[in-house]
Amino acid sequence: MGQTIDAQALSKTYKEGSVEVHAVRDVDFQAFEGELIGLFGPSGSGKTTLLSLLGCILHPTSGHLRIFGTDITSVRESKMPLIRRQFVSFIFQGFNLVPALTVQENIELVYELKRVAQRKRTKVYELMERVGLTDRASFLPRDLSGGQRQRVAIARALAADSPIILADEPTGNLDHTNGSRVMNILRTLATDDRKCIIVATHDDRTKQLFDRILYIEDGEISTKGGPEK
Repeated sequence: MGQTIDAQALSKTYKEGSVEVHAVRDVDFQAFEGELIGLFGPSGSGKTTLLSLLGCILHPTSGHLRIFGTDITSVRESKMPLIRRQFVSFIFQGFNLVPALTVQENIELVYELKRVAQRKRTKVYELMERVGLTDRASFLPRDLSGGQRQRVAIARALAADSPIILADEPTGNLDHTNGSRVMNILRTLATDDRKCIIVATHDDRTKQLFDRILYIEDGEISTKGGPEK
C-alpha cells in the first residue's frame, strides 16, 4: 500500500494581534492509497486548517509535510498551487459550484482548466453516470437538491483524477439519506479507485465507513478506534 501523505510535527500558528493561535500543533500523520480516513473534532478544533495544510493551500509554520515524497515545506509558496493541482482535489460543504453552469458544464470546467479536450464529453457522461446524475445533466445548481449538488462536486473531483481527495464536512448540509449516499460514493472511490480520501466531519453517522478515525482538538491529533493501516 503506497504512502501518499507523511506529516511530521506539522504545525500552523496564526497571529491575532499580539496573541499566537496554535491552530495545528505537532501533528504526526501518514495516509495511504485506498484509505478512507475520518477526521473528527468540534468546531474550531483545527480540522479545516489541517485539511488546508495537507491540501497545500496553507504553508506550515513548522514541521515537515511530504506529498508522494515531495517535501512541501521546502517548496516556495508560489509553487504550491502546481503541487495542489497535480495531487489534490477538494470537496466542500458549500459545494462551490458555478451557479450559471449546468451539471455537465460544471464538470466539463475541470477539463477546460486542465486543457483536456479529447473524449471530454464521453468522460463527463461516465462521471455523471457514476454519481447518478445523468438525468440532471442540463440542470443548474439552483434546481438540484443538496445531495445532488454534493454529487456534482464529487464528479468534479473525479474529473481532476487526483490521487488525494480532501472533503470538508461533505454531509454537513445533507439529510441522512443523501449524506449516506455521498459517503458510500467516497467509500467506493477509496476501495475501487485506490484514492486516499480524508473527510473532516462531526457526523457520527458516518463512522462505520472509515478505515481509520482520527480525533483533533485544540489542534492536536490522536487516534482512537479504527484500525491502523
